[in-house]
Amino acid sequence: MTNTESKEKALIVGRLALEKKAEDIKILDMRNVTFFCDYFVIAGAESFKKTTAIADHIIDSLDALGIRLLHKEGIRDGQWVILDYSDVIVHVFQEQARRFYDLERLWGDAKTITIKDRK
Repeated sequence: MTNTESKEKALIVGRLALEKKAEDIKILDMRNVTFFCDYFVIAGAESFKKTTAIADHIIDSLDALGIRLLHKEGIRDGQWVILDYSDVIVHVFQEQARRFYDLERLWGDAKTITIKDRK
């Protein structure tokens, strides 16, 4: 997968999260920070139901595009869902868990892209 493809995948994930009303969506460019992926997509949700709905929408939509999920965690708990697409790792958090783990601060050296609604 090229960097352009990885970035486009991350942007698609960001837009998919927005379609399900995710909050405070950030894409972190991890290429110069770590070796295990190119991008993190971080999105917030206000409830268990919304967290799982966002994650399910991303999984189903990417699957329809032929992009296969390698691993997922947290769907049953819904506090922090992780979707591993190898080059792009998606984190969907309920707000309390997001504040606690604070990935944006932890990976503060990564360049950040914010996904916003175009209203």
